[in-house]
Amino acid sequence: MKKKEQFYTVRGYQMLNAENKSLTSSMEDYLEMIYRICKEEGYARVNQLAEMLNVRPPSTTKVIQKLNELGLVDYEKYGIIQLTEEGKSIGGFLLKRHEIIEEFLRILGIEETRLKDTEMIEHDVSLNALKSIYVLNEFLSGNPDIMERYEAFRKRYSVDDIVL
Repeated sequence: MKKKEQFYTVRGYQMLNAENKSLTSSMEDYLEMIYRICKEEGYARVNQLAEMLNVRPPSTTKVIQKLNELGLVDYEKYGIIQLTEEGKSIGGFLLKRHEIIEEFLRILGIEETRLKDTEMIEHDVSLNALKSIYVLNEFLSGNPDIMERYEAFRKRYSVDDIVL
């Protein structure tokens, strides 16, 4: 007999996911941005991070201190921020997750809200769904004829006229 699937509210699923990780969505955003900056410059600074995330430096400092306590960054007050090996590993995954979701939305033709939609989706997507989206992205990028057919099909619709 097949087990009946249990449904939860969005918040319920978020709470289930939270049991499996110690990082909040906000902490993930910070870690991803630190990873991006460190890839380019080798280290990050609080003011630079605050500016890039459109938050205030005191808020940034609080999150950096939490990431430091978790062993993901090395940081001393008024100093530079560097990723630990674990921080690099998680930061790399977070950036890859972001890129996979953003590419998927680009393929769908999402333009104006792509960054916002990526940010909203990436924190709650399951690893299984993420891997499947990655496979679909790879399939579509390797089959331009299918993408051309999709684009032609999509042009017949105006998303503004679709009523759901």
